[in-house]
Formats: sequence, structure tokens, C-alpha cells
Amino acid sequence: MTVLIKNEADLIRTAQEFARSHIAPNARAWERDRRIGLETIKKAAKLGFTGIQIPVSYGGLGFSFSGKVRIMEIFAREDFGFALSLVNTHNVAEKLAREAPSRLIMAYVPDILAANKLGCTALTESGAGSDVAAMQTSATKISGGWILQGEKAWIANATQADVIVVYAQTEAGSGTSGIAAFVIDAKRPGFIREPKYDVAGQHSIGTGGFRLDGYEALADEMLAPPGKAFKSAIAEINGARVYVAAMCCGMVDKALQTCAEYCRHRTTFGQPLNSRQGLRWRLADAEIDLTAARLMVSQAAAQIDEGIDAQLNAARAKIFATRMAERHLPALIQAMGAEGLHERYPLCRHLIGSRVAGYVDGSTEVLLERVARFAK
Repeated sequence: MTVLIKNEADLIRTAQEFARSHIAPNARAWERDRRIGLETIKKAAKLGFTGIQIPVSYGGLGFSFSGKVRIMEIFAREDFGFALSLVNTHNVAEKLAREAPSRLIMAYVPDILAANKLGCTALTESGAGSDVAAMQTSATKISGGWILQGEKAWIANATQADVIVVYAQTEAGSGTSGIAAFVIDAKRPGFIREPKYDVAGQHSIGTGGFRLDGYEALADEMLAPPGKAFKSAIAEINGARVYVAAMCCGMVDKALQTCAEYCRHRTTFGQPLNSRQGLRWRLADAEIDLTAARLMVSQAAAQIDEGIDAQLNAARAKIFATRMAERHLPALIQAMGAEGLHERYPLCRHLIGSRVAGYVDGSTEVLLERVARFAK
């Protein structure tokens, strides 16, 4: 398994302090105001959190995937949406640094690293979520570039993103083999941002959609051609499944800590709540599942760091971790009684976060099919 280098371990300690000092005090306001915590993302950028995996030569830190996963768990302890918004911006900078020509790297990566621009990745469509082959967004070749046409939906950061990696079909009827990836500038003609979604919670993710109506992408703005783009997207999605699983671990860890602390001081019928065997068993049960989920996350993250195909273990980790969160978050809220519903605690935000986690980067049902194929 990956051993975190000293500077990476220092960054993790910095992340813990940042989460306490900057994410926890502001998360309620982001939810109440229904917005991305952009001002806090900018503060995170100054500490290097938008460039964890970006090479040092491009202004990043050059650290491991495992380090990024650990930091996202820490941030999600306080707000799942903040962690998901930040990591989506980070991932656009990483993809550009890895695949884009130098012109595009210089045009976008420094601003993304500074959080002067937010990034997002747009694969999903209203009629083509996990069924990527059904994608309708098209890219038509013209002299000097491509014309993009179509709609994307349920995209993290879409309410404010400036730099967008869009996947589009270059040849109707070709399935995934015809899909290419393009970098899109939201300020150009032909990009039309849809109003933010009126979702039940986790507004700090900035979930929304946009339309491309005659958007012209230059030839060098194709990041990955047909035949490579889909394979690249799948590799990135495997990574996303691992850090989303880690985020679920962070939410359950915070709920456990909150519930245990409350039950130490809450007295019922003359005794502290934590003297009740049923409550102690509930906490122990959650702790066992949390430990197991973290081990699964660690195993999959190590495979990614080592360049090993993590498709199976990423799916297993996300299935187990999301189920763990969906099982234990309601139980820990219930253990606190009506107090668990109070805004001063992040538990109800985390409960919605666990629901979001069950959809993003492959629903649980899709991942079960993936695991089943390996089990044959």
C-alpha cells in the first residue's frame, strides 16, 4: 500500500485544521444560501488543495491519489458538497495537465489552481446517465475544429464552472467508440448555463446543467479522441468511486463522533445515554463497518497509485461505503433523538450526501452489475 511521504502527511494535517476552521463554520450558510462555498475553495487553493495530484512543473504538489482520497474524506466529514465541488475542480486541472497541449495548460491550469476558475466534467445527460453509449451530445467536424450541440445534466459545479471537460459523440451509432472529450470555455458563444437545480440539499455541490448550441471547439481543444476518450473517462470514474467511498467514510466518522459525544452528556431516566447497551452496540456496529470501508478504500486507492486496474475494488468500495452511510447515518441520528435533526450538527446534511453518493459516478445498481461480471 502507498506510504504517504512526509510533505503529503503534513498536507493531511493541514487539511484537518482547514476542515475545522473553514469548512465546518461555513457549511450551514452554503446550504441555507444554496450556493457553492467559492470563497472557501479559494482559501483551500492557497494551501494547495486544488493541485494535490497536479505535477510540480505545472504549479501543483505532485502527490499521490491516496493522499487526495484521504483529504477528501477529511473535508467530507464537515461537508460532502464542498469536498465534491473542490475535487471536481482539481480533476479538471489534472486532466488538462496530463492531456492538453501547452496552450490550453497555460490558458486554464494556473487559474484553476488558484480557484479563479472552477472546473467540472460533463458526461451525464438527462436520458443517458450511467448509459454513456446513449449520449446525444454531438461533435461535428468542421474546418479547424468541431461544432458541439447538446445538453448535459446533473453535473457537479455546473452552476458556476468556467472550464468544462465535455464528452460528445462524433459518430452517430458508434456507441462508446465514437465518444471524444473536449475542453469548453463557459464564456464563449454557444454555451448556455441552465438555472441551478432545486434539489433537496447539498447545494454546495453546485449541481446543474447546460446546453451547447453551435459551440465551436478548436481542433486542439479535443483532449481525447474517439477510441481513447471513453477509456480515459472510465479510469477517472474508477478513481471517483474510490474518493466518493472515502467521503462516505468521512460523513459516518463525523456522525459517530458527534453521537458519541452527545450520548456521553445526555441523561435519560437518571442515566447517561452511553450506559445503554443498545446504544453502545449501535456505535460499535457503525465503527466496525467504517473500519471495513476504509480498508476497502485504501486497497483500491493503492491499486490506482500503482497503475493496477482498480475497476473491481473501486466498485466494491463504493457499494459498501454508500450502503454503510445509508445504514448508519439514520441510526446515529435516531440515537440522538430530535436533537440529531438540529442544524448545528451536519448529520442531516450528511444523510442527503449519502443519497447523492449512491448516484454519482455509477449508481449502486450499475456497480453491482460490474461486480457480478467479475464474479462469473
